[in-house]
Amino acid sequence: MTETQLFVGGRLRAAAGGGTMPLHDPATGRVTGSAARASESDVDEALEAVARGAAAWRRSDPRERARVLDGAAALLRSRAEEVARAITAEQGKPLGEARAEVEQSAGYFDWFAKEAVRDLGRTWSDGDRTFAVERRPIGPVAAFTAWNFPASLPARKLAPAVAAGCSILVKPAEEAPSAALAMARCLVEAGLPGDAVAVVTGDAPAIAERVIGSPVIRKITLTGSIPVGRELVRLSAEHLQPLSLELGGHAPAIVLPGADIAAAARTLASAKFRNAGQVCISPTRFFVPEADAEAFAAEFARTAAALVVGPGDRDGVDVGPLANERRLAAVESLVADLREGGARVLTGGRRPEGLPGWFYEPTVVVDVPATARVLTEEPFGPVAPILPYADLDEAVARANAVEQGLAAYVFGPEDAGREAAARLEVGMVGVNSTALAVAEAPFGGVKSSGYGREGGTEGIGEYTVAVYTQVRPQ
Repeated sequence: MTETQLFVGGRLRAAAGGGTMPLHDPATGRVTGSAARASESDVDEALEAVARGAAAWRRSDPRERARVLDGAAALLRSRAEEVARAITAEQGKPLGEARAEVEQSAGYFDWFAKEAVRDLGRTWSDGDRTFAVERRPIGPVAAFTAWNFPASLPARKLAPAVAAGCSILVKPAEEAPSAALAMARCLVEAGLPGDAVAVVTGDAPAIAERVIGSPVIRKITLTGSIPVGRELVRLSAEHLQPLSLELGGHAPAIVLPGADIAAAARTLASAKFRNAGQVCISPTRFFVPEADAEAFAAEFARTAAALVVGPGDRDGVDVGPLANERRLAAVESLVADLREGGARVLTGGRRPEGLPGWFYEPTVVVDVPATARVLTEEPFGPVAPILPYADLDEAVARANAVEQGLAAYVFGPEDAGREAAARLEVGMVGVNSTALAVAEAPFGGVKSSGYGREGGTEGIGEYTVAVYTQVRPQ
């Protein structure tokens, strides 16, 4: 049994009154530990701490911020195996994926260490007056993250906040808090003032309401669902805090005429079933020319059927369990809806035998009815509909016909791929590539997928405000 605590004022401690909530192993469904359930007084103490931390850290030299981030990256890498195993135990993904996620998180610290010393301001003169624009820390940040990437999602928020000179209060998902706690500890051990970072766990709506309702918080950042994003926007109205929102996706993948059909099917299937499909930029709707659809679906299904499903800590496993029982029920409902509408399941479509946890087989469906819920609802699970199209205009129109606009993929000849990519209403496009999440590039969407960007040179700007000064000689 494991127990996770709160991290406030630079130290781990239990919640006031000893409140806890259960942690489950997704591979078995069993309770394997507990997480601290923060009380109102715990949240208030965390808010007071980050208010003090902001006052101190905003005065830090950018080179000091860079040193802290570099040091935290080194510490995180030294603890990578421990953190990765905690991710697999709490969230379920295969251990290899968890290790890669920890390394990606350290990479965000690396990148923003460099951004910390970049001069984002500018000066100019008209001969009589001097004008200056500087980027100042926005102030204490409230960060809310989801359970599908327990390390990299908090890292994308911790790293730019620290680089910009902000303090930050993190509310990780209650299912998988250990990675966020580990990174906070790494930052403090690397030299960040203890009051500049806090991690609280517990009842998410209650914590969000109390944190966002506090005038201490000057900035909100969320990775989560569209409904949660809308609720945080509503809560932020009182104090008019700016938000960065990375919300749901429903990424189309368009295979063009002239594409290598077999290679595209294998690449997209591998991307689709990573993290059991619980990825906001996962390809979710596969548009294929009518002449190639049968061959594509057959190769896609062969690739899916060959994936090994099992507990994430078992050697050779490709697909772990879904992270919680809610996701399992949601995926089963989507597949039932497909079957009721006449869709044909090529592979999967059921829970695997002999596995007691929240597992679902990689599922590939064809003959999908236009009314199927999976075409408009983000599946966030291992379900892949193959959708033939007559011409590119049709494919693009169907690809854009959803409220989400996070990511998209195009496979085929490069020039045609670029032209198709330019027509898609999303924040990120991969042409013959599915590896979109890199520290050096901005990550975010359009439409109901949110606004603001994480990563790239754009990422640190989300945690600063532009202050303009005009000086005339006396």
